[in-house]
Amino acid sequence: MESLTNMTVAITGSGQGIGLAMAHRLARQGANIVVSDIDEQKAAEAAAQVRSATGASAIHVRADVTVAADTTSLVEAAVEEFGSLEMMVCNAGIVQVKPFLDVTADDWNRTMNVNVTGTLLTMQAAARQMLSQEPMAAGRPKGKIVAMASIAGRYAAGPMAPIIPHYRASKAAVISLTHSASASLAPHITVNAICPGLVETDMWKLIDEQWSAVEGWETGTAWKTRTSAVPLGRPQTSDDVAGLAAFLASPASDYMTGQSINIDGGLTVG
Repeated sequence: MESLTNMTVAITGSGQGIGLAMAHRLARQGANIVVSDIDEQKAAEAAAQVRSATGASAIHVRADVTVAADTTSLVEAAVEEFGSLEMMVCNAGIVQVKPFLDVTADDWNRTMNVNVTGTLLTMQAAARQMLSQEPMAAGRPKGKIVAMASIAGRYAAGPMAPIIPHYRASKAAVISLTHSASASLAPHITVNAICPGLVETDMWKLIDEQWSAVEGWETGTAWKTRTSAVPLGRPQTSDDVAGLAAFLASPASDYMTGQSINIDGGLTVG
């Protein structure tokens, strides 16, 4: 694994799931970690786990990504503790399963507010700090921003398309926002999006429960049915996604910007 020593990485929504896996992976490679979550207890416990498991420096910050002041405070806390911010992962997000005709304005607005507005505000706060810094090294960018999108925001929702319309729209917007941010912040900051597939997390447990309830299936049926279509023959883990985040943190990805990268076990071509 390539060393990320002297790199500070902040990850929103990292009290659990994919965000926490990223925190562990990047910490093992030497990065300083800022764990952020709307649930302060989860954030504190996650940061303690990272410190204990990796020996890396890790702090926690409570932040609601839909509040601009919170995203600014998150960045300020990272800089106060570690002196700079080299990478921001905009991972915080929510999902809800509801048939198209049942989605309310409140459902739509809440999903868009967290998944899209939250990503925008976090990107802006991170970018303002990064632009004030020197490049990470000669010929390298001043910082890196990674957004968490989904294959659901592209063309691969398949049988789920009718039951997550607001989530799909929000992740399509994140992909578009990634394109705009990359163009706006080049050449100083790279901006890319990760598009996972079916990741075995608490979020997918919720999807399975809600989808199975909509269809009248036994709990677990939706997950088993959907993952059976993955060409690589197994569900995706949070560590799979964390590996891609580690690549995007490394100098190997310095010439990559404006990309939305599928990591789904081949589901989008299955």
